[in-house]
Amino acid sequence: MRRQTLVEYVDRFYAQGSQTAYLHPRGYRMSRWTYREIADSSHGFARRLAELNIRKADRVLIWGNNCAEWVVAFLGCVLQGVVVVPMDRIASPDFALRVARQVDARLVVCSGTQPELDPAFPRLFFESLAEHSAQDSRTPYSQPDLGRDDPVQIVFTSGTTAEPKGVVISHGNILANLEPLEIEIQKYLKYERIVHPIRFLNLLPLSHVFGQFLGIFVPHLLRGIVVFQESLNPSEVIRVIKRERISVLVAVPRILETLKEKIELDFEAEGTLDRFRKELETAKGEHFIKRWWRFRRVHARFGWKFWAFVSGGATLDLETEVFWARLGFAVIQGYGLTETTSLVSVNHPFKLGRGSIGKVLPGREIRLDESGEILVRGENIAAGYWQGTELRPGLGQEGWFHTGDMGELDAQGNLYFKGRKKNVIVTPEGMNVYPEDLEAALRGQPEVRDCVVVGIAREGNAEPCAVLILAEGVKDVKNVVARANESLAEYQHIRRWFVWPEEDFPRTSTLKPRTSVIQERVQAQIAGESRARLGGRTLVDLIERVTGQTSADPSEHANLEADLNLSSLDRVALMSAIEDRYQVDLNETRFTSATTLGELEQMLRERGPRRSDYSFPRWTQRWPVTWIRLAVYYLLVLPATMLMARPRIFGRERLGGVKGPVLIVANHIASVDIGFILAALPSRLRHRLAVAMEGERLQAMRRPPLHLSPFRRRLRKLNYGLVVALFNVFPLPQQTGFRESFAFAGESIDRGFSLLVFPEGRRTEDGAMAPFRAGIGLLVKNLGVPVVPIRIDGLFELKQAGRKVAPPGAVKVTMGPPAHFDAKDDPAAIASELQNRVALLGNLQADSL
Repeated sequence: MRRQTLVEYVDRFYAQGSQTAYLHPRGYRMSRWTYREIADSSHGFARRLAELNIRKADRVLIWGNNCAEWVVAFLGCVLQGVVVVPMDRIASPDFALRVARQVDARLVVCSGTQPELDPAFPRLFFESLAEHSAQDSRTPYSQPDLGRDDPVQIVFTSGTTAEPKGVVISHGNILANLEPLEIEIQKYLKYERIVHPIRFLNLLPLSHVFGQFLGIFVPHLLRGIVVFQESLNPSEVIRVIKRERISVLVAVPRILETLKEKIELDFEAEGTLDRFRKELETAKGEHFIKRWWRFRRVHARFGWKFWAFVSGGATLDLETEVFWARLGFAVIQGYGLTETTSLVSVNHPFKLGRGSIGKVLPGREIRLDESGEILVRGENIAAGYWQGTELRPGLGQEGWFHTGDMGELDAQGNLYFKGRKKNVIVTPEGMNVYPEDLEAALRGQPEVRDCVVVGIAREGNAEPCAVLILAEGVKDVKNVVARANESLAEYQHIRRWFVWPEEDFPRTSTLKPRTSVIQERVQAQIAGESRARLGGRTLVDLIERVTGQTSADPSEHANLEADLNLSSLDRVALMSAIEDRYQVDLNETRFTSATTLGELEQMLRERGPRRSDYSFPRWTQRWPVTWIRLAVYYLLVLPATMLMARPRIFGRERLGGVKGPVLIVANHIASVDIGFILAALPSRLRHRLAVAMEGERLQAMRRPPLHLSPFRRRLRKLNYGLVVALFNVFPLPQQTGFRESFAFAGESIDRGFSLLVFPEGRRTEDGAMAPFRAGIGLLVKNLGVPVVPIRIDGLFELKQAGRKVAPPGAVKVTMGPPAHFDAKDDPAAIASELQNRVALLGNLQADSL
């Protein structure tokens, strides 16, 4: 029985009940949504639309990062028959405003960080959807009659200055692609229970149809979990895959390429790259199990549950596909366009066609015209385009949609992508040159990091021009191009090239190079026009985005603080932005010490030293270690604390209604501070407490200096193990790696542990409290839990006197009322406020006496 609308899919979410459906980062924590919560909130949002008098066929614009609330807004609109206008999160406000006006949007649903388009368009924020949408979500409300021909969304794929053009996609278009997938999936559901649940890490934007299929529609057919992740940094992607036990990564080819580069760089750093490449060659033709065992070290890095990549949005080059396949991973490619509702063909995960973009899905027809262009016909083809104020047909004649892509079909029905028809370069000799063939030859040269081939006008036709991003130190570009030409036919030879002056090409949200922009800049350079935008503005643009301030083109000597207004907190945000933009790992110590724009640019051109390998032991927060820790505490630690100095405790009643988790901040006097704070806390917080310790000190225990004797090295390692296990300690570095530490702090909160942090960063030397570091403000801002200030008094005097035992009451521990901060508060102001609260606890203590 054919389904008539997507409403039936939404209602099926209830069948999955309390199983987790979505995970996504919110600050340093992971927000978790169950299938029932998604369904309840979607119905609640549909009711909210009805209350706002937003009805069937009205348009609502959704604009922001991937998150569960994005899904809720989308499905809520589906339930109410409201047409979604998904907007790419990185779209310019000007483009988003033109689209909103063109479709006469009744509402904008967006992240709180997105700029306001126009007061004429009311806004709802993702951050508030949960509390509003879940209220009385099952209360009956009037739902419109919907059919397969009713539109679901209008997807605008153009960001040009011309009139935006949106593709109108109906319920039937989406169902036509889902139905054959569901039939095939049903055959394998009996095996799914063995690896249940399948976890998808979706790095594609939900504003794109392929991102929606792998982020909303397909996973729930497998009862799977979808994880959204904002960072595209390869190291962070690998960490998330392992930490969240991801099964399948959904990404554009560029991500697979950067992950491949990351693996190779790591082997190169170990000095084993040549051996690794020989192993890759040896693995050719081996059985899957043997390949998996041969490269088990790589599989261990990703986690044992990870097995497949789904690549879409562009064509994956054969070298990258072969690389991952030889490592023992499945690489699944699909083909489609927005006008075909994403999917036309897809590779079967267990019957892969090497180099192909899959076999055509049932329910649609495909043929190649005389020029080799791919033509598609079927219910998945969109009805038309939205331009101006109405739907305009025109997606093909006799039902055939001309994709503009060139392809080939083999005898087994596998489809092969041969390039874009509009990208064909017709030379003055009348020969057709496909840029993809030339790019493949260039990428085969080790000196070429990335490349794009564009057509440069010549005698009414064009000639290919290679735009190259080269590896560091490469000077002889001519020789690189000559070697690439050896694998090409004479008419394909590259005779003109251009070295791109920036670290990366400008890219779309799906990380495709913006060839039109690249071509314009190269053409301008060749014509001798201004080079104003060719010379490295990208880094300055990132700084302007972080600081919110514009500046004229600065020189390389521009000071980051005085000239570009970059604060210490801005540096943290800038570092993350650069890593995502350039797909690199930066050394945090060196980044922090940079003072000029030129130093930052030089850093991006060089490969920095390896980052410190801090360990964040998650085993300390699991059974049986948690039980052992409690036993040791009550049998040894607590009695020792009471013998040393039975502390007087003030303010415990202020925590009467606090169940946790919370963030505890305290002044730092000595290593025994932890014991006194544990003794003062209520048992419900004491039993589940993680403690942040100076990372450099902890690392020195874990990795003792080589000049120490073997016995002292073993003793330090033993001390490290005991401290970590018995006090649930994790490193909080002061120089490098603090972002990983903050992320681990968020994980600990998600697991129900409270945190203890000493914001001074060091023990007091004179009894006075040192200024709190600004990082505590960032931590508070991104954790979103109450903050409990604690002050220890009397211990410094004992420490100065060299006394090991003190009279009862000589040490005092005072707890203040929990403090709550808003996510919009300034981190520096939060740190200052917490410092004042801890300082004032001395006065509260005196009043109590």
